[in-house]
Amino acid sequence: MWGEWMVYINGIKCIKCGACVGVCPTQALTLTEKGIVFDKTKCINCGACIQICPANAISKE
Repeated sequence: MWGEWMVYINGIKCIKCGACVGVCPTQALTLTEKGIVFDKTKCINCGACIQICPANAISKE
């Protein structure tokens, strides 16, 4: 766990590739036809999604 922050997904930058979904160890991210859906109750702040995103659409807040 990286600390007390939360994942933010920029829907405009997101290219809906699903790379983040595949690396999330807690399945906090789901790819839908509208984009990525984030379930903050499942997130453990590991940062894997931030590191893998090719569009830099995921950040911490």
